[in-house]
Amino acid sequence: MLVKTGRGTWDAVAGAKLARADRQLIADRQDELLNRHVRYCATHSPFYRELLQRAGVAPAEVLRVSDLARLPLTEKHHLESRHGDFLAVPQREVTDLCLTSGTTGKSVAMLQDNGDLDRLAYNEEISFRGVGITQEDRVLVAAAIDRCFMAGLAYFLGLTRIGATVIRGGSGSSGVHAELVKGCRPSAIVGVPSLLLGVAEKLRQQGVDPATLGVTRLVCIGEPVRREDFALSPLGERLFARWGCQIFGTYASTEMATSFTDCPCGLGGHLHPDLIVVEIVDEDGKPVPDGCPGEVVATPLGVSAMPLIRFRTGDIASLHSDPCPCGRNSPRLGPVVGRKSQMLKYRGATVYPPAIASVLQGMQGVQGFYIEAESEFALSDRIRVVVGSGDPGLDASHVARQIAAAIRVTPEVVIVPPEEVLRVTIREDKRKPVVFFDRRTP
Repeated sequence: MLVKTGRGTWDAVAGAKLARADRQLIADRQDELLNRHVRYCATHSPFYRELLQRAGVAPAEVLRVSDLARLPLTEKHHLESRHGDFLAVPQREVTDLCLTSGTTGKSVAMLQDNGDLDRLAYNEEISFRGVGITQEDRVLVAAAIDRCFMAGLAYFLGLTRIGATVIRGGSGSSGVHAELVKGCRPSAIVGVPSLLLGVAEKLRQQGVDPATLGVTRLVCIGEPVRREDFALSPLGERLFARWGCQIFGTYASTEMATSFTDCPCGLGGHLHPDLIVVEIVDEDGKPVPDGCPGEVVATPLGVSAMPLIRFRTGDIASLHSDPCPCGRNSPRLGPVVGRKSQMLKYRGATVYPPAIASVLQGMQGVQGFYIEAESEFALSDRIRVVVGSGDPGLDASHVARQIAAAIRVTPEVVIVPPEEVLRVTIREDKRKPVVFFDRRTP
């Protein structure tokens, strides 16, 4: 079974067969591709050549995924401080520059050559095929393709490989997308869940029921739409209620250049064995048992221009290796529950901001929000939730009780006009709304 590992043609049929192969065959193939990837990095990447030498590990000694534990983790500050040392091809071969979102810090440029663009297109092709999209579909891409953003470009490339019709809506307003849905009649939409909910509300304000417009799939990016038990989150439930179609969650990052997308069974994002190796580690960098949450550490396979080994994403999730009812035997990544750097301690309880966000996203009358954290005591943080609402019936104590019922933590809640929330969360230097502000002292 031949699946390309960079620098050539990627075969979607072979990739699909690999994901459905025997688990041992998948593991053997990953070991083979990983060794090839480490050898490539040692030969072409100044950063990893030095890292391997310093660790005293020869590339030939990394024979299986378990051997990765012998190597140090790569962190975002390494990409920032030694950016040029990660480039593994001549500068003249670089054909694309993508910037990371910068949601939690400074944006970093990830450079790609033509082989990387082929790999990116293949990744999205097999991801979209996994949710059932074919050349008969018309897909509205409600994500930016400009501003050096990887996602919109990746979706376009992958969908065109399938032969689907792409409606490039970009990251415009809900009103713009509502008109595109009415006029172009997509059968699927790719976008941020909160935007897709806004599009549905805009259509309803115009007297149009979104569920009657022929949309059969929502592929949700940037925000989780499932809980840890894989049930739809309140936001996912609201999307289903408005659109009446299948809801798919995804997880990806610019550094990984690889996505994890739900299948129709909705039991986590499927790992593409020929594209990435994933480790889930604890605070000490040691592997955690299957199904237990930990930090996602990624080694994208087959990347040419800026390959990475053991990149710390900072995201907390769990990996599930049991076979999926869809027939694929590749591991599945559970919904991201938060970022390691944003973990809060509140009177002995551990809280991640997305857990609070999930409650607010399911509440009627909430029109935006942000969360503030400040140091209070040695083992406890002060959590303040600012909710935007124009509903006079929405009471701060009611919101606090709803949050407490879901996560057993009762934060301070303040209700303000929606415009005040927008003023704080929408920033020109950020691609996404900033909804968490960490003001804790180091």
